[in-house]
Amino acid sequence: MSSAYLLVSHGSRDPRPEIAMQQLAVMVAKKLQVPEKLVGTACLEVSSIPLHEQIQRFAEGAVLLGCDRLKIMPIFLLAGVHVMADIPSEVALASQAVGEGMTIELQPFLGSHPGLQIFFQEQIASIQAEAGILLSHGSRRPGSQHSVASMAANLGLVTAYWSVSPTLESRVQELISFGNQKIAIFPYFLFSGGITDAIAHAVDELKLQFPGVSFSLAPPLGASEELANLIGDLIHR
Repeated sequence: MSSAYLLVSHGSRDPRPEIAMQQLAVMVAKKLQVPEKLVGTACLEVSSIPLHEQIQRFAEGAVLLGCDRLKIMPIFLLAGVHVMADIPSEVALASQAVGEGMTIELQPFLGSHPGLQIFFQEQIASIQAEAGILLSHGSRRPGSQHSVASMAANLGLVTAYWSVSPTLESRVQELISFGNQKIAIFPYFLFSGGITDAIAHAVDELKLQFPGVSFSLAPPLGASEELANLIGDLIHR
């Protein structure tokens, strides 16, 4: 069987994540050794058409290119409602619309790959700090934070979340109360965008609030060959 691949992200009004997704798709095509036109991108939100229609259109184009299998790769870090409910529902709708000529398979989401920990190990090694915070978006879905907490524990970090508790500020206050004066913050986010800008602003505010403390802010993961390798690994599982 000949396969095509569709990388599905959340979507953003900020252009930077979409640019990064396009760059990542090119890298994934290189990793999989397939033509670039067989690796596409789609988004769950902030699109003029719903995800299932995006999948259907890409699938129909892939059929014309000789493919009879489409693998959907959720480029998400957390097992929240989007990964566990929204995307599977959209994939099911697309499968019904496409029919028997194309098999659509939903792959494991990116955040399920244990290799993501390597990115943060490299960042930790490059920053001098007494304590570190793994800052994730967070989700209200029960159990969705487990993978983040487990990774943080393996890395010797504490967790904080942008949308739920414990917050970045509360974690910083806690670490300072324990005597830490050099704190590193590692955003568990894929690409630069509105939230990472807001995080940078929040860190600037913390610097003003705690002038005796040194704060270091690492960049988000970003589109890279290493990230493309993890995606390729999940696709082949």
